[in-house]
Amino acid sequence: MNAARRSEYDTIDDIYNLPDGERAELMNGELYMTSAPGRMHQKLVHFLDWSIGSYIHNKNGDCEVYPSPFAVFLNANNEIYVEPDISVICDKNKLTDEGCNGAPDWIIEVVSPSSRSMDYNKKLLKYGTAGVREYWITDYEKNRVMVYNFEHDTVEEYSLSDKVKAGIYEDLEIDFSEIRME
Repeated sequence: MNAARRSEYDTIDDIYNLPDGERAELMNGELYMTSAPGRMHQKLVHFLDWSIGSYIHNKNGDCEVYPSPFAVFLNANNEIYVEPDISVICDKNKLTDEGCNGAPDWIIEVVSPSSRSMDYNKKLLKYGTAGVREYWITDYEKNRVMVYNFEHDTVEEYSLSDKVKAGIYEDLEIDFSEIRME
């Protein structure tokens, strides 16, 4: 993602007025243009979406999982608009036809070369202060998954061959060794 200054202070209207096919995120008056993800990125997003969605379905769970593009108005206002790769929302009152108003319970970002700084820095800070319970950064180039459990103030690091336990569920483990990253 590259910062793109379209005006002195960008707004949600600038997001809605982007030409068809262009996507961006908004953080405190600054647009960050997003590029189309690569194949490995999409492979991981699909695997995570399927793994989490299957778990929720099999447990008759109340949470819902949404892959990108899915609008998240992080602070339930128009100041921060993001499209996380995976959003898990357990409070259905946050869901509208436009997306999610407020912090999802669990967010997963799959790092792309153009999103590395955003995922590890800006989004980490914004998600941690907005009320996201858990944030995973899945980085296939570095062969790691960083798990930030904001409820317990912990950070754990795993490889893409490990089983990673989800903090918001007692018995969900994602076995990354099941996906071939080739």
